[in-house]
Amino acid sequence: MREIILDTETTGFDPASGDRLVEIGCIELVNRLPTGTVYHQYVNPERDMPEGAFKVHGLSEEFLSDKPLFEAICDGFLEFIAGAVIVAHNAPFDMKFLNAELARVGRPQFPEEQSIDTLAIAKKKYPSGNSLNGLCRRFDIDLSNRELHGALVDADLLAQVYLELNGGRQPGLVLEAAKETVNVAEMGNGAGAQRKERPQPLKSRLTPDEVKAHALFIEAALGKDPVWLKA
Repeated sequence: MREIILDTETTGFDPASGDRLVEIGCIELVNRLPTGTVYHQYVNPERDMPEGAFKVHGLSEEFLSDKPLFEAICDGFLEFIAGAVIVAHNAPFDMKFLNAELARVGRPQFPEEQSIDTLAIAKKKYPSGNSLNGLCRRFDIDLSNRELHGALVDADLLAQVYLELNGGRQPGLVLEAAKETVNVAEMGNGAGAQRKERPQPLKSRLTPDEVKAHALFIEAALGKDPVWLKA
């Protein structure tokens, strides 16, 4: 199962009022595990940056002025998310902006059923404290890198929250623990992107006592020299 944890930054709250997308951050999960493959792209909104939005994410009109237009990155972005379910916190907000940008360039809209809203999931589990910051504090997830909102930083945090909402994280599997990631947006339009192998094998989740107990069980069930150990 392939899922894309997605976050966006924008110039405001409503694309119908002229607000635009300015940043996209995505993290790939396969079977609920981060693969180390990400998509991150700044986008030129072709307009000014309101002071309120700038205070949230720190992306100025000047900084974004030389970034590509959405039309230029559209194909690579769609290729990256093709066939995956999109997971976002307050997904209707992100999907609204993505669909507005897609409409501007004459591309099909994302259907609602292609997204999972972690905010809605959290509200069913907890009566309050369901912002991304609130959930990170609930699950003891490090927020030290979130001085300002950033699409890839927030997608990383949401990946950890999403795993907690679905039964808990395995230590060492989240993006921040990986030494290397692949950003397909930096590889042209994403075509032919190759995922890098993990720099280190994942640590076993078994405790020494569990390993010992398993060995004793195998010896009792199959003898001291089972055939499967020779395979």
